[in-house]
Amino acid sequence: MNRRDALARVALLMGGAVIGGDYFLTGCSPASSDKEKTQAGAKTGPTLDAKQIAYLDEVSDTIIPTTHTPGAKAAKVGSFMAVMVRDCYKPQDQEIFTKGLTQLEDASQKMNGKGFLACDAAQRKALLTALDTEQKNYGKTKTPEQPNHYFRMIKELTLLGYFTSEIGATQALRYLPVPGKYEGSVPYKKGDRAWATT
Repeated sequence: MNRRDALARVALLMGGAVIGGDYFLTGCSPASSDKEKTQAGAKTGPTLDAKQIAYLDEVSDTIIPTTHTPGAKAAKVGSFMAVMVRDCYKPQDQEIFTKGLTQLEDASQKMNGKGFLACDAAQRKALLTALDTEQKNYGKTKTPEQPNHYFRMIKELTLLGYFTSEIGATQALRYLPVPGKYEGSVPYKKGDRAWATT
């Protein structure tokens, strides 16, 4: 599956366009060394440290927890987010995303009286549900000039990272290696998992 297909599928899951989708398609390039980027004059975004990546793993695992299939933490979605924000987001969105980690922590302190990592699963879920409602309401009145909401970015990257990972594509979705034989009509029963490949 290529990046364009993955973005289209996540957009369908999210019910709209993915933040930075155009930038993903035109701005992402294979990672090169920092020295090569500096020599070429290329700009790189913020680099998230191991603590921030572990934090994002916990947030994403609350969004897609382990059930009968491994969750987002097992798919290392935090590391995926760090790369995507650094290499594929516009500078304005990079800043919103990194500040959003502090905002998420502040929201947890306000709602639960403790940091996100100190909260139990129910408190984490309640917090992220409230933030999701907040970003949906914000999106209803947002104009193109207004900045994107940080939680929408986190949620979108969680879905994109998980469902394009090996775990997400082969265990949460049905995976058929390509190339395979063409079958124009495949039986589908209600409750079947979606296909990772078409």
